[in-house]
Amino acid sequence: MSRKLLWGGLAAVLLAALVVALPAEAAQSLRLRYKTSATGATADQVEPWFDLVNSGTTAVPLNTVKIRYYFTADSPAQQYRFACSWAVVSCSTVTGAFQTISGTAAADRYLEVGFTSGSLAAGASTGDMQLRFYRSDWQTIRQSDDYSFGPARTTYGDWDKVAVYQGGTLVWGVPPAGVTDPSPSASPSASPSPGGPGGGSGVVFDDFAYASSSDPQITAHNWTVRTNSGGPGVPGASWPASNVSFPVVTGSNKALQLRAATDGTAGGTSQAEFLHQRKFFEGTYAARVKFADAPDSGPDGDNIVETFFTITPLAYDLDPDYSEQDFEYLPNGGWGAQGPIMYTTTWETYRNEPWLAVNTHTERTASYAGWHDLVLQVSGGSVRYYIDGTLFAEHGGDYYPETPQSVNFNLWFIGGGLLGSATPRVYTQQVDWFYFSKNEVVAPADITSRVNAFRSAGTTWKDTVPMP
Repeated sequence: MSRKLLWGGLAAVLLAALVVALPAEAAQSLRLRYKTSATGATADQVEPWFDLVNSGTTAVPLNTVKIRYYFTADSPAQQYRFACSWAVVSCSTVTGAFQTISGTAAADRYLEVGFTSGSLAAGASTGDMQLRFYRSDWQTIRQSDDYSFGPARTTYGDWDKVAVYQGGTLVWGVPPAGVTDPSPSASPSASPSPGGPGGGSGVVFDDFAYASSSDPQITAHNWTVRTNSGGPGVPGASWPASNVSFPVVTGSNKALQLRAATDGTAGGTSQAEFLHQRKFFEGTYAARVKFADAPDSGPDGDNIVETFFTITPLAYDLDPDYSEQDFEYLPNGGWGAQGPIMYTTTWETYRNEPWLAVNTHTERTASYAGWHDLVLQVSGGSVRYYIDGTLFAEHGGDYYPETPQSVNFNLWFIGGGLLGSATPRVYTQQVDWFYFSKNEVVAPADITSRVNAFRSAGTTWKDTVPMP
């Protein structure tokens, strides 16, 4: 008991010293309110919820603020994942990163929460920020020994065991005594990193300058031309390699082309898919895709699905590690909807029999025929979909992915949605380029600049993203 009182007194002295040492406005302007919705000594995930209050007289740019939650890792090699379940300021502006620290027995890691944008007015608060983090292997996490954990804090109140930095200066809270604390990291930026088109923690760029579907460089670059049978699509349909090609679309510039054809029968139906290995997770995905409202030849009216998506395979029904983020364009409708319609869908999991889908989606009934820049940002607990630079949808919460994914393009017919005609028809979808930057949020306009920089340098392929 006496040691507890001594530490409480020492904390008060240290905090008082900090208040004296800092300018009055800096010392008093920000304070942090905390509570937790996971109060057990162990939990599936740690759930620190924050409410940042500006008690000063001037507005505070949120991108100058860092919040640090200190904890002890379950093992030195253990990795953690951050997610924002919900926030008044929008999870799209909230970031989370982990840092290892030394010099104290009270903690060896911290979660640093930051903001990409926004301003906190004088006298205002951010409101609820429902944050969480969990072990990357999804095993039970121990939090009873975490410095910043307050098991009794089930309602919001001031909490000085979480530190707040403004402009690199500590303005609230008491970090663990003796901590060797790295300087607060810079806020993630929507602008290009200093490395130019190199990206954040690695980049993949492909201009699809291949000779044919049998070009050995396709395999060397870790792409796969699908030829195996199975879903999605018309049961019994084939997936021939010849349905993937690389025609010239402008000048000497080539594109990936997917072909799907049918005569109204399963045996006369073929589909196409082109996919990359499973090594993509958080970061920015982008592709320039040409959708079509009508077949190249033959009668129109089939329920055709034109796509760009990421996916983690389903190991078993309701597999929690499954994930998928889809751009799906249905020019002739399908799934009970009339076309043309664009869907963006973010999946948590599903079950085949009886069918149960755990996903969220945004749809828009409009024609998207022609070329479009599609951007998917996966960061900070939020999945954002952009079309031609405009935000189309934002999903998060339980639908946020947890595991590495593959990148896929496919063109397929909805089972039961073929036009009642025996006249052959052919549909095509083209992809001009693909780009991915690992662990970096890249604005849509900046992606275009990076792609142009690669092309100006004569770079048709680049991959610096390691396997997880």
